[in-house]
Amino acid sequence: MKEGDIGDPVETAHKDDSPPPTPTYIHSEKKGIAHDELEGRGRDNLNAVFENPLAGIPRDELFRNVEEFCTKFGLLDDLEVFKKGALISQSPATAASLPELNEAEREALVREHTHKWHQPWQLYFLTVMCSLSAAVQGMDETVNNGAQAYYLKKFGIENSNNLTGLVVGAPYLACAILGCWLTEPLNRYFARRGTIFISCFIAAVASVWEGVCNSWVNLFIARFVLGLGIGSKSSTVPVYAAECSPAPIRGALVMMWQVWTAFGIMLGNIMGVAFANVGHDLNWRLLLPESPRWLIQHNKIQKAYTNFKILRPTELQAARDLYYAYIGVELEREINKGKNFFSMALELFTIPRNRRATWASWIVMFMQQFCGVNVIAYYSTTIFQDSGYGLSNALLASMGTGILNWVFALPAVFTIDTWGRRNLLLFTFPFLAIFLLWSGFSFWIDENDGHKRIAMVTTGMYLFEVFYSPGEGPVPFTYSAEAFPLQVREVGMAWATATTWCFNFILSFTWPHLLSTFKPQGAFGWYAAWCVIGWFLVLLFVPETKALTLEELDQVFSISTRKHARYQIKNAIWHFRVWILRQKLEPLPKFYQGAERLAEIGDAASQ
Repeated sequence: MKEGDIGDPVETAHKDDSPPPTPTYIHSEKKGIAHDELEGRGRDNLNAVFENPLAGIPRDELFRNVEEFCTKFGLLDDLEVFKKGALISQSPATAASLPELNEAEREALVREHTHKWHQPWQLYFLTVMCSLSAAVQGMDETVNNGAQAYYLKKFGIENSNNLTGLVVGAPYLACAILGCWLTEPLNRYFARRGTIFISCFIAAVASVWEGVCNSWVNLFIARFVLGLGIGSKSSTVPVYAAECSPAPIRGALVMMWQVWTAFGIMLGNIMGVAFANVGHDLNWRLLLPESPRWLIQHNKIQKAYTNFKILRPTELQAARDLYYAYIGVELEREINKGKNFFSMALELFTIPRNRRATWASWIVMFMQQFCGVNVIAYYSTTIFQDSGYGLSNALLASMGTGILNWVFALPAVFTIDTWGRRNLLLFTFPFLAIFLLWSGFSFWIDENDGHKRIAMVTTGMYLFEVFYSPGEGPVPFTYSAEAFPLQVREVGMAWATATTWCFNFILSFTWPHLLSTFKPQGAFGWYAAWCVIGWFLVLLFVPETKALTLEELDQVFSISTRKHARYQIKNAIWHFRVWILRQKLEPLPKFYQGAERLAEIGDAASQ
């Protein structure tokens, strides 16, 4: 995702619910961007350029620019509505009082905030289709869970930990080394919709292939191909949904990816109970409009306007968002001129502000896997069998984990923008550790006392899902989409998604070895320890991104890691003394005091 996108997750947190801030540039009549102004800024401070691309431009000059835009792209018939849209974008907070607007237009702008869920049905249809794509992915991941009980014996590999882990983890290996990194070229040549179609088609073919395999080698190849579809789809669908969504409900719609992936995981467990493989229906994807922002990037402005009119309640809002996005794309082109994928990737690590975002997103993505959740998603059936269940009851118990994973993901739609990303993680990680230990240590109960051991293992795994779903489930993808600045956002997201799939493969490949070497007690204890480590990593190195504008986010990640960690340690000690020791202490000063305070801290930062 890039800043200025229609649908950027960062922008959902805009404090006055007005159209979110987009890149600011110093206006130039010829180029639209003052190249010297950009060049004069250090690479570490480029994001300071971005606030509002139209702020400060005199009205006559703004109208002249809009007229040039409409003339260039054959939109003169809609010139007046584009002028109004530019005025609204220039000053969103006072837009409703503009004398150029009629009563119907004013009412439409007010309803954006008073009735934010009142949107065209096509937008919700698009969201449902994207959710279905996520659900299919979830099924792809977990339908294998129940199938293991059959194919491992059929192919004679049930006693080989290496082959079991390799077959189970094949899709995630493919995601990490190929699938995620194919996202950028696929999107460039086939657009968002085309990439989703291609990736789902690949996944469909691979799923059928899995169902007719006659050897473990064939099954491994089929599941590896499946990962090529999963990788590019998991990177593209959230971006596509975000780019098409209006600002007031963007966060909730971006969240749908994780919510409905969890739904698909549940559905995959249900299919395991039904002993059936899952196919795919691709017809719906032909009905979706292409991402307007992708069309703008490829100078298909009239088509982008047509699609915006489908996805927005009025032509005024469509014109406003089109012109707003167009200005952002033009700035993006100026900043990225002369750069390629590898130079942008290098900026993830060489620029301190970007490096902090890269490190923070790596932590949350890494911990999404090493909290141990996919041990349950991929191996719960065999774990339940080891605890004393028969096969049928083990499949039913696995279905229960999937149901809980989905049900308890739903509240995150509301809590992620109220409680905050950090708070959700810091609250849930200790419980994840506790319930992993609960599940593992329950295997010390005498297996002859089967009912007690079964009950304890099941309770521990179920409660783990309850605390995973509103925390490490939804936070990583949302956080990673917010953390990276404009000029490296796409490559940053590729890095983040490749991270989660890489460690997904490591987890799925190594679990059989852990289980046989350290027994369930040690294997569950291993991931419980990582949950404790994850709590400290989040405390020290993951800044909060909730309810911060673009400018404030840039300031947040410009604060030195040392300063952030030092404050958070003090904050943790303060909470321990107040809530555990019941001491009465004065509140600590807030670390994030707004843009001015953050700027002061950022300027004083030593790194």
